[in-house]
Amino acid sequence: MKLESHYIDVHGLRQHVVCAGSGPAVILMHGFPDTHAIWRHQIPALAAQGFRVIAPDMRGYGKTDAPPAIAAYAIEFLCADILGLMDKLGLEKAALVGHDWGGLVGWQLCMDAPQRFERFVALSTGHPAAIANAGLTQQMRFWYILGFLMPVVAEHAIRANDWFFLRQMTRRPDQLALWREALEPEGRLTAALNYYRANIKLGRPHHWRPVEVPVMGVWSDRDPALGEKQMLDSVHHCRAGFRYERLSGAGHWMQLSATGPLNALLLDFLRPA
Repeated sequence: MKLESHYIDVHGLRQHVVCAGSGPAVILMHGFPDTHAIWRHQIPALAAQGFRVIAPDMRGYGKTDAPPAIAAYAIEFLCADILGLMDKLGLEKAALVGHDWGGLVGWQLCMDAPQRFERFVALSTGHPAAIANAGLTQQMRFWYILGFLMPVVAEHAIRANDWFFLRQMTRRPDQLALWREALEPEGRLTAALNYYRANIKLGRPHHWRPVEVPVMGVWSDRDPALGEKQMLDSVHHCRAGFRYERLSGAGHWMQLSATGPLNALLLDFLRPA
């Protein structure tokens, strides 16, 4: 499967995007601490089944520009990057798939611009209101975020002992190598952590709007950071339908640990009727 690599200027941000295939457009949005490469098993599978797959390196990651200011990573800018990318590619509408932070961006896009999106697949991250109201157990799962909010200290801790923190997150040497390659350049780890620092408001009480886009939420039962309740409760915030799928034996990065089942779910939900 031939992958095309492009650099596209979006509102002054040089954005790196990998594309493959032709047909209905599907945008894949990654989270922390990934790049477009986390979708390496989904891109060819979707393209082979007649989709035009678009997988950007999100702001601050991979080969996309990394603005220095914390405020530059507020979710409104992350959303504007995707909408601007769609405009540059001539896409009036697209389907969305988002994992981790990419999932949160997807929920926000569906709240703000539902007319631009056919369908949305949320991997791991439920609707923000469901996360905020998921209770003490979910909040305890987010213990690491408090550390991420501390500039310099967090960067030092993550790099310490030959990136021990990252080595604890995966047992896959190939994935560890990709993370290190992406985060070792100057400013890149800080950019990744700025997603948390710029969006503290997402964890506060807020009048989150329901979405008017059909949604499929996929949760994996070995996810240490996000519990099942926050995904199940997302049904209350989806006015155009919510389909829930549970992947057993899969970790947070289900793109790698449950490739076959996840690809089948994506094709089934995203395939035009």
